[in-house]
Amino acid sequence: MIEVSVPQSDGSLPQHLFMDLDHAGPVPLYFQVATRIENAIVDGELPPGSRLENEIALGERLGLSRPTVRRAIQELVDKGLVVRRRGIGTQVVHGPVTRKVELTSLYDDLARDGKHPETTLLLHEVIPAGARIGELLNLDASSPVLHLRRVRSADGVPVGVLENYLPSDFVDITEADLAAHGLYQLMRGRGTTMRVARQRIGARRASAEESTLLEIDEGGPVLSMDRTAYDNSGRAVEFGHHCYRPDLYSFEITLVDK
Repeated sequence: MIEVSVPQSDGSLPQHLFMDLDHAGPVPLYFQVATRIENAIVDGELPPGSRLENEIALGERLGLSRPTVRRAIQELVDKGLVVRRRGIGTQVVHGPVTRKVELTSLYDDLARDGKHPETTLLLHEVIPAGARIGELLNLDASSPVLHLRRVRSADGVPVGVLENYLPSDFVDITEADLAAHGLYQLMRGRGTTMRVARQRIGARRASAEESTLLEIDEGGPVLSMDRTAYDNSGRAVEFGHHCYRPDLYSFEITLVDK
């Protein structure tokens, strides 16, 4: 049985984690600190959602410089074990989501990795397709489409901002449906089989709104993805325009030599 030792309300880490720090040995102190916190996370002593004290407080308590502590925390950020959340501080997470480039949704990927997907619905409206979306979905510009914008979180930490457009046979998908299920789950439940997709993956700077929604520094980097999905009859059934936090999300591609 794992004994869980949650940090105190002020975020102070359990002192016993650092009892054997070797200030005179060959192993860098930042690496020792990072390793001890990482072990506590992996062992379950620091569960997801635990908040860590700030760098100054931890450094003073351990007799370490702020740059040393900052580098230790950055090691954990780079491994996807903790995230820095604006206005909240440094928080333990389950780990990054690695998404194979296949026809799945973010909801599916999070659930598969044992994370708890959560949705914040920002926009739910039926609008005319317009020229650009009409071209992508092979619709008249005047055709109604369902326009959605959501924040997808994993265990309370925002991972991506998702924007989708769907043709008229999906306009009756409700806000309650989206709160309880992934979009592709709902589409499959209506008998739609997504067979193939055209997808473009890139990187860019986050807008001011995206930075706030994803709790990252304003103008920080995000991964971007545009996808048009087609059903087994070749009809375009969804266009998605998404962005993700790169410290919590990555794409995995298998390459085969011909």
